[in-house]
Amino acid sequence: MLNFDISNLPTPYYVVDEALLRKNLEILKSVQDRTGCKILLAQKAFSMYSTYPLIGKYLAGTTASGLFEARLGREEMPNREVHVYSPAYKKSEFEEIISVADHIVFNSFAQYEKFYPDVKASGRYIEVGIRMNPEYSEIETDIYNPCFKNSRLGTVLAEFPDTLPDGISGLHFHTMCEQGADVLERTVSAVEEKFGKYLYGLKWLNFGGGHHITRDDYDVEKLVAIIDRVQKKYGVQVYLEPGEAVALNAGFLVTEVLDTLKNGMELAILDTSAACHMPDVLEMPYRPNIIGAGSPDEKPYTCRLGGPTCLAGDIIGDYSFDEPLKIGDRLVFCDMAIYSMVKNNTFNGMPLPAIVWCAEDGKCKTVKSFGYEDFKCRL
Repeated sequence: MLNFDISNLPTPYYVVDEALLRKNLEILKSVQDRTGCKILLAQKAFSMYSTYPLIGKYLAGTTASGLFEARLGREEMPNREVHVYSPAYKKSEFEEIISVADHIVFNSFAQYEKFYPDVKASGRYIEVGIRMNPEYSEIETDIYNPCFKNSRLGTVLAEFPDTLPDGISGLHFHTMCEQGADVLERTVSAVEEKFGKYLYGLKWLNFGGGHHITRDDYDVEKLVAIIDRVQKKYGVQVYLEPGEAVALNAGFLVTEVLDTLKNGMELAILDTSAACHMPDVLEMPYRPNIIGAGSPDEKPYTCRLGGPTCLAGDIIGDYSFDEPLKIGDRLVFCDMAIYSMVKNNTFNGMPLPAIVWCAEDGKCKTVKSFGYEDFKCRL
């Protein structure tokens, strides 16, 4: 049941629902409260910084993949932790990273040796860690698998020294994508089997992201048990850094039908694009749900939905409806807060959707709108 009127604003637009976002945050905070772990927002999935004051009331901070995300976390959630991990840092950016980060994780010991003297000389207290690659993952799609064969992400056990350098206070692993606590349980066992001797004496251990904690069928009790066991056994502070779980199912994309036609089946062209506004639809690939629509042939009228770009493959998917689609009809795509705003683009001169905030009372406010200059300034 939508908490807002889809007819009031010009399409396309993303809308994030405060009540749904807060529901996720309350689940995540309950895990923190029960275990003493710390949960961070992974900004690579959701960087709508107008929500950061709210998120900061629930979570311990943000995690970043580089300088710009780190700055955003420090500026917009100033009283919370800022963690940074990058496969490789640029010397020209590292001084500024040091000025905003509380934790810096290096991808290799070579990166640690290159940059740790700068950390030490900065005068700021910064926790420093190494990302492990446990060479274990249950992700089937290689593009999203940090541990697929010959992955550049993290250091494998064969490249670890006998003892960790004095400056390293924690370790990090990230092996999951949209997965449950059962996968985490098996992953932690693999990490302990390979890297167990390094875990004793650490200050912290970061379980990375990919935890679908706020999904309806997620086993929160098992997650709590895993965190409790690891923290007790090794005396570490556990961190988790989900991105999707923070805003999972809390956002929508509202679009309008521009035209309908036939070519072997019913077709509709929308004013939103898979390639530009929801690129994971093509990359994953996956088929987002539409409110009131069904799978092909589930309802009387099946239609293929596509975007208005010149890309032949700009196809969102096949859906069925109770009535034939008409020009001017509005459709609402679900779960569009995550990996949408952060990955969208202006290919083919496509305007970017506005970003809208829906308060708990149902009142909507446009947070940001985009126009021609936003397209032009990127070129």
